[in-house]
Order: sequence, then structure tokens, then C-alpha cells
Amino acid sequence: MLETDVIIIGAGASGLMCAIEAGKRKRKVLVLEHAAKPGKKILMSGGGRCNFTNISVEPENYISHNPHFCKSALSRYTQWNFIDSVQRSQIPYHEREYGRLFCNDSAKDILAMLLTECRSADVNIALNTAIEAVEQRPDQKFLVKTKLQHYLCSSLVIATGGLSIPKMGATPFGYKIAAQFGIPVWPTSAGLVPFTLQPDDKEKLSDLSGIALLCRASCAGHSFTENILFTHRGLSGPAMLQLSNYWNPGQPLTIDLLPETDLAAHLQQLRTTKSKSALKTVLSELLPKRLISCLIDETLLNGNLADLSAAQIDFVADRINNWTIKPNATEGYRTAEVTLGGVDCNAISSKTMASHDVQGLYFIGEVLDVTGWLGGYNFQWAWASGWCAGQYV
Repeated sequence: MLETDVIIIGAGASGLMCAIEAGKRKRKVLVLEHAAKPGKKILMSGGGRCNFTNISVEPENYISHNPHFCKSALSRYTQWNFIDSVQRSQIPYHEREYGRLFCNDSAKDILAMLLTECRSADVNIALNTAIEAVEQRPDQKFLVKTKLQHYLCSSLVIATGGLSIPKMGATPFGYKIAAQFGIPVWPTSAGLVPFTLQPDDKEKLSDLSGIALLCRASCAGHSFTENILFTHRGLSGPAMLQLSNYWNPGQPLTIDLLPETDLAAHLQQLRTTKSKSALKTVLSELLPKRLISCLIDETLLNGNLADLSAAQIDFVADRINNWTIKPNATEGYRTAEVTLGGVDCNAISSKTMASHDVQGLYFIGEVLDVTGWLGGYNFQWAWASGWCAGQYV
């Protein structure tokens, strides 16, 4: 049996950050990872460029049954702290829309930075290591059993992530550990995930695959103005991913396909200046022809503006500015970027990330019931929660 101060299960973003901080405090740290490589989701994120944080991070960018829980960590380890680390490591990066920060070259740069800091802090990382059992002994130390070795530690950190993208190795391990120790877990579901369509809508919209455009998408009192992408399976793009965090089965989505144009007023104005123009011609200056043909009857499209009644103009405008569609479902964990729900934050200290009732047991990152918007917010939660735990384990 090998004894160490801290065992962190999971070599993802939060686990590596926690390991670095604990190692800096001269704690003897061991990271156990069941995959063959550390940081697999870091490497695939942001199209391989890693959207590592955001210029503007607020508690309102997060979803949790305890909306106040994330405030402490986010205020103590901010986006600027992580940006400082990126700059010290001389990693070139750039800002995209909505304050999203990406590596210029590769997500490998972020992972290399973290692993370099782990080495500097004398952190040991054991890969290809599956956990068979976890027990807490009468002396409060944790016994962690693997096939090849048993480990003993005084602080055990669960940084195993959620259920999103199972092909990357996602498992419910963290939730099972919580349940084993009597810690409540909120039901989980896929977040930041594309929508699938009802069979009739899928057939009707199948020709639109590949079209992307700015829209204002709304659902359940939440609204996002970002791109929508039509796919052969349904609706994707940032606007749809954002809304998926708030959508419940059976709810419709309301989509304004021309968020910067009051189409009814625009068409009324054109009736005086371009009265002989066909509706199709006018609309094709604003939207892809394939999209227009899917939403509006061809007979109406071929008519001149002068021949349109006020009711017809309102109908056309409503179809474009207020398009309503009811998804069939989401694509689920297979393509989801995050997991909604998870370990109940009311059972965890927002200051230390430790369980209130189980001495020495910590939960960080995505395994907790904290889910960020698209745009670097989930990485910032990983950095912040991992950093906080690292000060106490």
C-alpha cells in the first residue's frame, strides 16, 4: 500500500489545477486517471483551440440549483488569474465574439502548461488506472483500490467530470462516489447540445443542412443572439447549444431569423419603392433562398410586393421574425459539451469544495451541479473550483 497526502481522481481541467495548487503547498499529490492520456477534453475543446476562459465571467453565466454556490470560487480565482498564467507561459491567444478566448495554435498549449506546472509542483500522474473501490477507514483516511495498487490518503478529490461525450471516457463514477457517502446528486441531463427534430420537420428542413446565420433564439424565458446551424440531424450552432441548457422536452423554441430587421416594416416600406419586385427576390437579399422556400409557400413568394395584403405581410414577417418549432429531443450525451445537474452544491463548502459531512472528501469541476454557458465559462469553473480545493486539501 502506498500512502500520499492527496489523491485526485481525474486528470482533466479541474483535477490538474487542484493538483498544481496542492503541490505548490508541498502536499504530496497523486492524480489517478483511467484514460491513457491526461486532459482529453481540453485537447478536443474549441475545435482543438481550447476556449479556455471568457473576458467577462459572472455568476449569471452559470446554472445550478444553488445559484449562489459558484460566486465564492469565481471571485477568488478569476479569468484574469488564468489569463496571467497563459501569458506567463507565452501562449499566443485571441479574443473572439462575446469575449471568448482561444489559443492561436492549439489546445495542446494549455495542457502542456498545466502538465509543466504539475511537474514543477512534484505532482505524480498515474494513467490507465481504473478505480475498483473507495473506502473511508475509521481514522478518516481514504483507501483507494486499483487493480495493481492500493493507496491511502487524507484528502480525496473527485474531479471525474460528467457524462458528456462518453467516447472520451465519461462515466458516472463521481456521482456513484457521492451516493456511496450519502451526498445527494441532482438528476443529470445533456447540456450545450444540438436539437433533433420531429420527423415531419426533419424531412421539411433536410435541404437546409449547412446553412448558418445569426438569429435570436428564445425558450423558457431565456434568449440568445448567436448563430444557428441547420444540420442533417436538426438544429445546432451556438444559439441552439445555449438554449439547450434551459429547454425541457415538449417546449417550443422561438427563433427570430432576422434579429436586426423588423421584417413587416421593411416590406411595407419596399411596397412603395420596389412594388413590382417579387417577394422571393426581396427576401433572398436577406436570407438564403433554400431557407425562404422552406418557410413560405412558393405561390406567395412568387407574388409582387404590390399584390400582398397587410395580413400576408404580417404572416411572412411572423414566419421569419417569430419562427416557432418544437424539437423532438436533443442529441444527448454523445455530442453534449457539458452535463447539467450533478453533486448537490448544498452538501459542499463553496469555500473549500469539501463535503460538509465527509471529512477529507472534495468535489470539483463538472461533477458538481454547476453548468456554464458556452464560451469558456465551464473551463473557468474548472480552474476556479480546482484552485479553491487546492488551497485546502
